[in-house]
Amino acid sequence: MRAALVLHGPNLNLLGTREPAVYGRVSLTDVDRLVREAGRRRGVRVECRQSNVEGELINWLQGAAREGFGGVVLNPGAFTHYSIALRDAVSAIAVPVVEVHLSNIHGREEFRRHSVIAAVARGQIAGFGPQSYVLALDALLALGDGRAGRAVNQRRRRGV
Repeated sequence: MRAALVLHGPNLNLLGTREPAVYGRVSLTDVDRLVREAGRRRGVRVECRQSNVEGELINWLQGAAREGFGGVVLNPGAFTHYSIALRDAVSAIAVPVVEVHLSNIHGREEFRRHSVIAAVARGQIAGFGPQSYVLALDALLALGDGRAGRAVNQRRRRGV
């Protein structure tokens, strides 16, 4: 994999100031710098994008392969819990997607414990703060060239 796309969903632009007891004081700029540097050390170009708009995230997911990305690290933010459209976009693309969360969503409020994305992502990493993104990048690299992700998505589409 030569390039990875990191997508941050709604409200992640407020990192560092939004609920620092939950999300810490690290800014989104700091998270992006961390994951880009981790990518550089691993020989992978990392491009980071953030949007509060569901449709923009979907467009980026659908364009990931066309833009040459071998995998996607996705923090869907609040869309995690209810966006069937985002879930369907993850399911429809050939590149593997690893879902990430800064906090441990399974140890938080009941409504945050369910992810509609998890069932169609290659995996989920949660609760390690900004390091969650680096772990997700490493997971994508461990998948190799993405063929395993395509096979899983094809099986899901066939109902296997």
